[in-house]
Amino acid sequence: MPAKGGFVANSAIPVSLIEAGPVPGAERLSSLDSLRGVAVLGILVMNIYAFAMPFIGYSNPLAYGGLETHNVATWFVTHVFFDQKFMSIFSMLFGAGIVLMMDRAAAKGASFGRIFLRRQLWLLVIGLIHAYLIWFGDILFFYAVVGLLAFFFRKLAPRALLAWGLLLLLAGMLFMLAGSAYMADLKVQADGFLAEQAAGQPLNDEQQAVVDEWNETAGFISPTPEAIQQELETYRGGYTGIVKYRAPEVFQMQLEALPFFIIWRVGGLMLLGMALMKLDVLSARREMHYYRRMVLLGYGLGLPLAILSAANAYTHDFDSLYMLGWGGMPNYIGSLLVAGGHIGVVMMLVKSGSWRTLMTRFAAVGRTALSNYLVHSLVMTSLFYGYGLGLYGEIPRFWQMAFVAGLLGLQLFLSPWWIARYRFGPAEWLWRSLTYWQRQPMRRNF
Repeated sequence: MPAKGGFVANSAIPVSLIEAGPVPGAERLSSLDSLRGVAVLGILVMNIYAFAMPFIGYSNPLAYGGLETHNVATWFVTHVFFDQKFMSIFSMLFGAGIVLMMDRAAAKGASFGRIFLRRQLWLLVIGLIHAYLIWFGDILFFYAVVGLLAFFFRKLAPRALLAWGLLLLLAGMLFMLAGSAYMADLKVQADGFLAEQAAGQPLNDEQQAVVDEWNETAGFISPTPEAIQQELETYRGGYTGIVKYRAPEVFQMQLEALPFFIIWRVGGLMLLGMALMKLDVLSARREMHYYRRMVLLGYGLGLPLAILSAANAYTHDFDSLYMLGWGGMPNYIGSLLVAGGHIGVVMMLVKSGSWRTLMTRFAAVGRTALSNYLVHSLVMTSLFYGYGLGLYGEIPRFWQMAFVAGLLGLQLFLSPWWIARYRFGPAEWLWRSLTYWQRQPMRRNF
């Protein structure tokens, strides 16, 4: 066997990416990279819906994406196994990364806070560019903001991190329920006022404000056929029109989603990731039976909850208000458990050395996760938007998965090739150079 850091015969993939090995540091990085690669590729399975068709189709297969059995079944499978699951893992890994960077800085006796602040501020800039100029579904802006808040929890013990993380997740659940109840009440009021108006009674300013607020809310959670058609025409059009159309949507999402959902959900997950990192769960250093229990518990409890969530959606005709409230709670909870099961599977594979070649490729994707995430947006918008191939709204849900499989396969092939020759992905190199305000070495020295 070649020395650690060398290359396997007939392969351009570094051994350090393949072996967990007896060295804790190498094992930790390998497990995190593999898990991050799995997460970033798993996220695309859900994001394709927002790339390829009107956003209402993401959660409502009756509204868009094809009503055929295979299309609805595709929604069901992705909802149960992917929806919120891989984004949860990715959020946990962001928290784990904070702990890892803190430990590295402490080992070198280096200052961590100032570098981390610059790192987050540049991530925020990248996120804003991504959201407004490329794709509205950006998560980087939110990670930049919430990561700054999670930073202040970094020195807490694992139990305290778990407690705070679960508390934030509970708060996120309560905000969702409260928001759903508020919108349901708003709808009742607006319907009543509109009925009075239809009967010939004019609305006063306060009543009109209620109606306007509901119309704006309904336009997002349950758009009319006319609104869906406008979205189709816009995204099949030119780049400038698309940017102008999505800018207010992005601004509203950043303004409202951040305080009422993202801080609690993503923040809680980041703190859980910090705890799992400190407990060596994400470093593949726990016993194999520990990860088996994670899989059994995560899937045994989480998958039934996710299936219940899908059943709730189906029996209520995918009603958005219901699914934002009690109907979506099973998946809110179940997604955390299924994510734990997914983590357990990846850690078992890393620890056992099974599927080594595949896990090596996932690790390479994980080391270039930011670049791969941005490539998803660049490639998919070029395929589906009007300034590219203009396929927006044309591809049924089932066949959208072919686009996912094609891009994921390409990234699993190209990422190891790239990381064997370069220290960072292109976006990672830029981010790191901006953070340290110094051009970083890119090519590997052989």
